[in-house]
Formats: sequence, structure tokens, C-alpha cells
Amino acid sequence: MAVLFASFALGFLPAMVHAQVAPLGEKSMGEPAETKLPDILQKATIHQHLDQPLPLNAEFRDETGRTVHLGDYFGKRPAILALVYYNCPMLCSEELNGLVGALEMLKFTPGKDFDVIVASFDPREGPALAASQKAMYLKRYGRLDTAKGWHFLTGSQPSIDALTQAVGFGYVTLPGPDGKNQFAHPSSIEVITTEGRISQYYLGVEYSARDMRAGLVDASHGQIGSPVDLIYTYCYRYDPHMAKNSMVVVRIVQFGCLLTVLALGAFILISLRQEALHGWNAEAVKKADG
Repeated sequence: MAVLFASFALGFLPAMVHAQVAPLGEKSMGEPAETKLPDILQKATIHQHLDQPLPLNAEFRDETGRTVHLGDYFGKRPAILALVYYNCPMLCSEELNGLVGALEMLKFTPGKDFDVIVASFDPREGPALAASQKAMYLKRYGRLDTAKGWHFLTGSQPSIDALTQAVGFGYVTLPGPDGKNQFAHPSSIEVITTEGRISQYYLGVEYSARDMRAGLVDASHGQIGSPVDLIYTYCYRYDPHMAKNSMVVVRIVQFGCLLTVLALGAFILISLRQEALHGWNAEAVKKADG
């Protein structure tokens, strides 16, 4: 059994090493063949425009369909801004999940101490989709009484351009596998001062609650932070067919792991029984000699 287990493990190990399980989409560049950034991502970058004012006159619609301006959310408290598109098949949901996770650890209250502004950069998206997204993330946050502090916006291309250019948020339109356009874009959130100026950037999809608290305190006093290291998390490819093939790899790996566990368990069980049998035989011999 020991030889069988060792042979199985050695034979299965290369498959586990070489099998790369991809999620529904690729969230980062991975390991490009060249050190140069892929051409498709040259414009999908963040340029940190610290102390840059947002276009407060830019017109959007909130999740109720009401026409609003960015300036409506400033003047009383700072805000956290997230640029996403709601139909994003991979990265944007993780970005918002990371934001919610960080906010759960803050004692600050949305709508009282700060606002959360989530704006779509896809002009095809409308208030109905924004409303469903707000309901989902507000439920995940778990404090439904803070709904007035969460704002999910959609807008026309000119308003989107004004906002993304002010933030320095670059993205590229791509054809999707279903014929609908998708976007190559980085992931970041921004802390905005009470006056509507960019105070701090946080990149990636996981955010430190401690840093976010410090950023909100600084922004509430009009203070501007320092640039952060440009370590990007990209969203730029989605292929349902690849996801399907990847699930096949997942099942193979899971089945192999199950067999490994069963083989190891059987080996341990047999070893224990042999040890117990050996002890019983030794005791019987001892009694016979006595």
C-alpha cells in the first residue's frame, strides 16, 4: 500500500503542478512573455491626479433614475469613489467586495461620516442595473439604515469622460466573446475631500481598513495624501469557453485529490490495524510463556 500510494502521488504531482485553474476571467496580467506591458493595457492605467477637483457639474443619474450632479454629494463630508462597470464579468465585483469588507471594519457610518459613490463608466448601463447593484452590496454590508450614504450612478459618455479624466482612470473598450463590448481597466478607489478634490488613491481589490480610516480623516480636513506605488490589478479578458474548460481541470484535480486522501487514509488504517494485531500477538505469546 505504501508503494502504491507513493507511486500514485508521484504520478499525480506533475499534473497538479502544471494544471493552472483559471477563474471566470483573468484578473491580472499574469506573467507576460516580455517585460513590456501588453499593448492592450498601455492606456488602461491610473495616473494619480492628487488634489485634482472632480467635475462637480457633471450630470449623472442615480439608482432611482433621478438626475444628479457630482457636486450634490460634497460640501458636508468626504467620499469614497469607485469607478466600475456593473456588468463586469470579473474584477469590478471583487473591487466592490473588497471595499465593503474594509468598510465593515470601520466605525464610520456612510451617509453620516462619509459617502460611497460608485459610478459606471459604461454609458449603456442605466438606473435599474445600478439599483440592483446597490441593493446587493448594501445587503452584503449589512447596515441597511445607511442606504442614503450609498450612491450608484450611471451617465452619458461626456460625463463619464469628464470624471475618468479628472481621476486619471484609463480604460480601453474591447469586443467581448458574446459580441458585446467589454473593457480593459485597472482597479482602484479614491478618497475625495469634502470639497470634491482627490485626496488619496488605493489600488487593487483589497483595502486596509486602517488606511481607509486615516484617508477619510485626512480628506475630511482637506488634506491631500501622497502617491502610492503603481501595482495594478487588471481586468481585460473574459472567455466563457476557457472558463468551461478550466472547470474540467478543476474536476480532475478534485478527483485526484480525493483519491490521494482515500489512499492515504487506507494506508494509515491498515498500518494501525497491523500495529494493533502485532501488539495482541506479542501479548498472547507473553501469556503463553508465563
